[in-house]
Amino acid sequence: MLTPDTTANSISHLIRFAVPGLIKLRVRQNNSRVMENYSVDASGQQLTASPFDQAMMQRCLELARRALGQTAPNPLVGSVIVKDDEIVGEGFHPGAGQPHAEVFALREAGERSRGATIYVNLEPCNHYGRTPPCSEALVAAGVAKVVVGMVDPNPLVSGGGIARLKAAGIEVVVGVEEEACRQLNEGFIHRILYKRPLGILKYAMTLDGKIATTTGHSTWVTSPEARQVVHQLRAACDAVVVGGNTVRLDNPQLTSHQAEAHNPLRVVMSRSLDLPREAQLWKTSEAPTLVLTQVGANPDMQQLLLKKGVEVVELTTLTPVQVMTYLYDRGLLSVLWECGGILAARAIAEGAVQKVLAFIAPKIVGGSGAPSPVGDLGLASMTEALVLERVRWRCVGSDCLVEGYLPSLETSTP
Repeated sequence: MLTPDTTANSISHLIRFAVPGLIKLRVRQNNSRVMENYSVDASGQQLTASPFDQAMMQRCLELARRALGQTAPNPLVGSVIVKDDEIVGEGFHPGAGQPHAEVFALREAGERSRGATIYVNLEPCNHYGRTPPCSEALVAAGVAKVVVGMVDPNPLVSGGGIARLKAAGIEVVVGVEEEACRQLNEGFIHRILYKRPLGILKYAMTLDGKIATTTGHSTWVTSPEARQVVHQLRAACDAVVVGGNTVRLDNPQLTSHQAEAHNPLRVVMSRSLDLPREAQLWKTSEAPTLVLTQVGANPDMQQLLLKKGVEVVELTTLTPVQVMTYLYDRGLLSVLWECGGILAARAIAEGAVQKVLAFIAPKIVGGSGAPSPVGDLGLASMTEALVLERVRWRCVGSDCLVEGYLPSLETSTP
């Protein structure tokens, strides 16, 4: 998943006491388990983050996740202001062009910001974009200490906010819960470093490696619990991509299936536009649909789609890498590939996919002609196999979810 497993922070137990306008927090150490979370101060000296610092940074991540799928091209950021062991202000960045998390937290805290400690999962910005720099707002508010989860990955601005805060005499601590912070914003990191959205390949298969039977029937491979995780994954991504075969065979909705959750941009790749005239994806009242095709393809079908409210864009060449370049230009951070095996293999071969989520169901359907999740990659020996890195797995209902990163020169390494 794109969000961290917060159970790793069971070193501390938070007991929250409600007081007028505030949340009081106390941290009780669990002596049966010791976990260290290292950080560095602004001078580079290594520090050990306290359980309280870890808890506050996890609260920042919790706040940031409220805007999953809605901030592109900006990162997910949450902020907490603490004074005398009390949370006096909180905020998160809701989307591009709107105030940053620190600004919302400062507004809520008001005068209580002076002399307080502010926690934020990403280095405060120090440049003018659509909004003024947060570093100047923190200086003006008179905060005494800033605890940062991770440094901005953009080499053009990295460290600028920290330097400005330090120059103003503010104590700065960097690296608290850094791994979790990087995991949450892995799409943003990849976009900044490689000028392309993070590509995530998701598929569900049986124990014998089939995504459908020999007749093409695939409803359903996995359990309701696994499908719910997929819905959450869609809500966290900016777009989901399928090919024409998936539209013809499965007629998917590709939404989050959650009343108030974000729905991704639904993208269909089709060179010939040999697509059904009626499909779930052509119903755009709930979620937008974009059809990418080649120049001059099937003008009649293009007009039909446009009349249904579907966006149609012609590309000179329709390949996964060109699609990712186009989606980068549209400002996207993360793209979920839910396509069939042929397109999945092409996306992997072209470097359009960095991360894989494979749901494996305890079912066997057999069939030498039944489709598999990844088509021909041209690999002749097992020694050529692509071995996933940083692999994690867990049970989801009766299924198993395996998650890992493809070895690549352009891996995002969050």
